[in-house]
Amino acid sequence: MAKLDFTVNEERVSIDVADRARLVDVLRETLGLTGTKEGCGVGECGACTVIVNGKAVCSCITLAAGLNGAEVITIEGVSKNGELDVIQQAILDHHALQCGFCTPGIVMSAKALLDSNPNPTTQEIQEAIAGNLCRCTGYQQVIDAVADAAQRRMEQENA
Repeated sequence: MAKLDFTVNEERVSIDVADRARLVDVLRETLGLTGTKEGCGVGECGACTVIVNGKAVCSCITLAAGLNGAEVITIEGVSKNGELDVIQQAILDHHALQCGFCTPGIVMSAKALLDSNPNPTTQEIQEAIAGNLCRCTGYQQVIDAVADAAQRRMEQENA
């Protein structure tokens, strides 16, 4: 067992975790944050994507014990005060989801991109979401949503 002190969605968390516990399991089973989905379990589909210290990571292949002192953001931490984040709203507006299973991972990958690069090119958007597989929605809607979210963020900052 390892003592894990980290921040999840802006709240300090201190728990004991098994040395080989995966972050996805700690989030879902220990902390009850079930918005993070597990699809493949090997880091290939992106459904389990969360943001760790500003970077999008697959939580199914990330050992929780190695995150002492880290800042983790899950899909539950994206909206603020009951208001959707601009990327969440753009995903809805562009109909960039259908069944919704992959959507949390896509949102997290897009948010990590926009947080680090507020004005990405189409190529950069494609690269950022390349690890997120979806069988229901066309990727063009996702790309359009991310580009729109970037524009909305810039407009908000300039208002």
